Amino acid sequence: MSEHKLPALYIDADACPVKDEALKVAYRHKLPTFLVSNQWLRMEVGPNVKKIVVSEGPDEADNWIAEQITARDIAVTADIPLAKRCLDKGAVALGPTGRPFSEENIGMAVAMRDLKAHRRETGESKGYNPTFTKADRSRFLEILEKLVREKQRQH
Repeated sequence: MSEHKLPALYIDADACPVKDEALKVAYRHKLPTFLVSNQWLRMEVGPNVKKIVVSEGPDEADNWIAEQITARDIAVTADIPLAKRCLDKGAVALGPTGRPFSEENIGMAVAMRDLKAHRRETGESKGYNPTFTKADRSRFLEILEKLVREKQRQH
């Protein structure tokens, strides 16, 4: 949303395991924050947080975020195509494990995603996902804090 001066935080919220951590950083810095999902989230949020419920559909939340995000903003998502769309607009994209997506690594991330999808479709892989750990949560919190501070210095 172009009227904000602070960086905004856009959270791809349906399956996001770090909503609480992202909100902790958002509240600390009083960032405009958007929790975007396909269904109503049953959680209390502060005044600078808006819950956005989009229509049902596989990419509706992604489309909403990609349309709204600007170069000053940060997206929290595990969705690689959405991360690429955000990077294409000059925004920062951060995965829930604390891995920032970048111009340098997004191509490989897209290729690996496509390879894994192909392996699942052909039965070569069962689609195993690694367990989300406390270390992932801690790394996410640390990296998000760092990214917010960098964005605030830039604008």
